[in-house]
Amino acid sequence: MPSNPLAPLWLAVPNDANELPSAVWSRGARRAASGEVEIAGVAVSAIVAEFGTPVYVVDQSDAVSRASEIRHAFDRELARVGSSAKVYYAGKAFLCTEVARWVTGEGLNIDVSSGGELAVALAGGVDPARLGLHGNNKSPAEIDRAVRVGVGAIVIDSAVEIERVAEAAVRHDRVQAVRLRINSGVHASTHEYLATAREDQKFGIPLADAPALVARIRSHRSLRFLGLHSHIGSQIFESEGFAESAKRLFALHAELLKDGPVPELNLGGGFGIAYSSADEPMPIAELAARFADIVAEGAAQHGVPVPIIAVEPGRSIIGPSTATVYTVGTIKDVIVDGVAVRKYVSVDGGMSDNIRPSLYGADYSARIVSRTSQASPTLVRIAGKHCESGDILVHADYLPGDVAAGDLLAIPATGAYGWAMASNYNYLARPPVVAVLDGVARLIIRGETEEDLLSRDVGLRDFAGHGFAQREKK
Repeated sequence: MPSNPLAPLWLAVPNDANELPSAVWSRGARRAASGEVEIAGVAVSAIVAEFGTPVYVVDQSDAVSRASEIRHAFDRELARVGSSAKVYYAGKAFLCTEVARWVTGEGLNIDVSSGGELAVALAGGVDPARLGLHGNNKSPAEIDRAVRVGVGAIVIDSAVEIERVAEAAVRHDRVQAVRLRINSGVHASTHEYLATAREDQKFGIPLADAPALVARIRSHRSLRFLGLHSHIGSQIFESEGFAESAKRLFALHAELLKDGPVPELNLGGGFGIAYSSADEPMPIAELAARFADIVAEGAAQHGVPVPIIAVEPGRSIIGPSTATVYTVGTIKDVIVDGVAVRKYVSVDGGMSDNIRPSLYGADYSARIVSRTSQASPTLVRIAGKHCESGDILVHADYLPGDVAAGDLLAIPATGAYGWAMASNYNYLARPPVVAVLDGVARLIIRGETEEDLLSRDVGLRDFAGHGFAQREKK
């Protein structure tokens, strides 16, 4: 079957529009003999019957196994070059108390970037010593709380934070371990990276300014300098950007060693995952091996010991584990330029539960999960229900041509930044998050209700006094 001329060049017509590509779906997803999709042994229809749609469905075993695989891969490869690894789960991808317990149970630390994320990790019972606090504009209250509870490391992002953290450490009679975030001038995304002398962004400080700031850190008895921190981008498929950044950081690392210990080097995260058939991320085992080689080469070049290497994966752990399930509502065939038809399939969620396609132009894929079909593949665009023309969840994919209202449709690889960036735009309630494991589905984040949304509206009390609420109930 020829492709639709409206389809992007990378999107091939599938031989079977019912197939669940293993690179995109969680390891526990499969089609049962009935044609319905099951995730970790739970039928999608059963999940929807209990929790409704939209609903985020997390394959718990998949998420936990990815966390374990990343930690063991970096442990193994760094040991090979005479060092060790610290793996931090990047909580910004998706954090709740359950996930905090899952990842720390596999030996990972957690990276938090706000007071709220810190509160969630602590509520999940995480040892504060296993937390790292990020942020380009940490409030004095956030810094004070982090020091007070004993957060293991604070990433200093600007000069002014040195004194703020030092003063908080004195107040609480602590010696606070810190890292210094460096703007290495390397930015990587997918298969490309850009190396410049100086990067225009809000995070970190320039390489040239680092020695003076490290000297300031070391001048405070209440601070302990762990090392440098760098983060070069997100959804990275190759290792060249990391290699270039490490090359620059090692020169600085070696210089700093002349005046005191620098036990660690944090190279950040941003490891890519597959969202579509066109994505080919580097396997974690290969990436960890490449990291080890990069740091061994850097240390040897400067004649210094290989430091402890910290990394911060988030998306690569939680992203592939999750699919968002919707109910199909309206379907509309739109003739474009008089030559081809694009089928718009609208669902009961949208940019409020996954802003990435609208915000970044991110590509996702989709499948009907309540049944199979022998109908020919048809190019579709999955749209949300918001009052925005840009409210698109899947820009282009092929579904069976008989897709119909009432079908359950799922978009895989939504674990990272779906719920984390969700909103109440158009007063849609944020969906629940359900974990599935060994044939059992359980709620880990309750979905919002209209009552939840109205509970924050202080003006509602005045209307209630005039009978508005009572009339609505009738």
